[in-house]
Parts: sequence; structure tokens; C-alpha cells
Amino acid sequence: MHQTPLAGPHSDRADILSLQPSPAVSESLWHVLQTKSRMEKMLARDLSARGIDYFLPIQHRITYSGSRKITTELPLFPGYLFLKGSLDDVYTADRSKRVAKIICVAQQDKLEKELTNIRLALEGKATLDPYPYLRAGSRAEVKFGPMRGLAGIVEQRLGMTRLVLQIDMLGQAVSLEIDASLLDPLD
Repeated sequence: MHQTPLAGPHSDRADILSLQPSPAVSESLWHVLQTKSRMEKMLARDLSARGIDYFLPIQHRITYSGSRKITTELPLFPGYLFLKGSLDDVYTADRSKRVAKIICVAQQDKLEKELTNIRLALEGKATLDPYPYLRAGSRAEVKFGPMRGLAGIVEQRLGMTRLVLQIDMLGQAVSLEIDASLLDPLD
């Protein structure tokens, strides 16, 4: 499968998988590998060395240390790597001791389209910011600002995100409009 190189922070290189279908590998399926803490790039290097296809979306972050400008490459989805291959490839990755969990993908076409969207956005040099995946009815907590620690239920009304605060004992609730980027989903 064709791979597009991406410069890594070390002298060797990591690869991002080009999401073009490969006629040579007919039984390749997508698998999501949840990695152990901060092991995404090392697992990507291991897979690349073994010729196993994967997709690791990387974002570039610029930070400043005094007057020095530092560019770092961080996984867009920390703790996750997308592997496209056979079960043998998945087991090979698991034997690297860098994988915490293997997640089977039931909707292969849907994941392929979603990963293609991410790849196209990255190739177009779009600035991607992690955004909490909030579903109406899920519980969330404010993580920044003066309302930090406030927890409630997420609701969408007229295209705006609202946080509903309930008093169950009274059977009453109030809601407030809030920027969804300030919210962190609660498990």
C-alpha cells in the first residue's frame, strides 16, 4: 500500500498511510489499537519496519521556551493508532508490548471515510483542534474558565450547545448556553 512520509521528531521517519485501497491485500481490515501511554509513534515505527500499514494522524504544535520556538509533532488522537491489515498484523502489533487494547471495527466503510476526511484536512494544512465528542443527553463538565467544575447534561437547542443543571429532588432544571469546546465528557 502506498505510504506518504511524514518527518518525525527523531532522525528516522514515521509514515502516515495513504488511504488508497490496495489490490494486493484483499483481506485487510481496519483495526483501532489503543496504545499504552505515549507509545503511538514508537508503535508506528515498529509497524513501518515490519511493512504493516497504519494511519497515525499527527498535528504540529508550536510552543515557546523563552525566545526559542519549538515545533512538536503530537498524535491528533492521543493513545490511538489505526492499523489496516490482517489479524496476523494485529497480533504482531500486540506482541510489541505497546498495545493496551485492540478494538475491532464493525463499520469498515464508515471508518475509512472518516479517516479519509482527517487525512484530507491534514494534507490541506488545516489547523485541527481536538474537540470533545458530545452527544445530546450525555453528561459533561466545564474544564476551563470561571465555571470550571460545573457538571450537567448536554443539550442542543437552535444550533447552540446548552448545559442543563438539574435538581432531581425538585424535578426542576435550568440550562445555560456554553461553548462546547469548554466541556469535557464525563464517563
